[in-house]
Amino acid sequence: MMSLTPVLKIDEEISLIPVNKSILSSVIEAYKEDPESALVALPWLNSHEEIRNQLRDMLFDVESQSDEDQLHFWSIVVGEKNEFAGLIGLGDELQLLHSNYNLGYWVRIGYRRKKIAVKCVDEILSWLQSRNEFFRIEITVHPHNKAGLATAQSICKKWNGELVDEFIGIEIGNRTVPHRIHIIDIK
Repeated sequence: MMSLTPVLKIDEEISLIPVNKSILSSVIEAYKEDPESALVALPWLNSHEEIRNQLRDMLFDVESQSDEDQLHFWSIVVGEKNEFAGLIGLGDELQLLHSNYNLGYWVRIGYRRKKIAVKCVDEILSWLQSRNEFFRIEITVHPHNKAGLATAQSICKKWNGELVDEFIGIEIGNRTVPHRIHIIDIK
């Protein structure tokens, strides 16, 4: 059954709001704070091309596909002023044949190490579970991203996921980079 991307309330402070192009300036500001982590989280970004245009196009694509149930992307917002703390989403860049979504997130530098990503992932996976369908979710992490690996392991432990033994090659900037891939089945 098809589903629109919902607003998800995580706790008193954190909410997930479906992405739209109005957040472009906040995303660019976050990118400028820490371009290296943005390039890791968004490996399709090309640092040799205009970042603003690439991010604008991504937001447009995500917003225009948000009612097709192929993508679900949210802005992570914090506090009374709905401060932009990052992006999280279920995308369609899949590495394995029978997967439904890949899960990715990017938390802004000032909001890291606060378990925001784990809380948001729990709420998103709970939302999928409430739909009473089977979903296979991939989490792909660069093997040198220690924080990302720890987060993926924590998510897998809670949701009975598993690490795929083989490395998976991901194309980043005209070269193939081996990544670890975790799988979570939601029933």
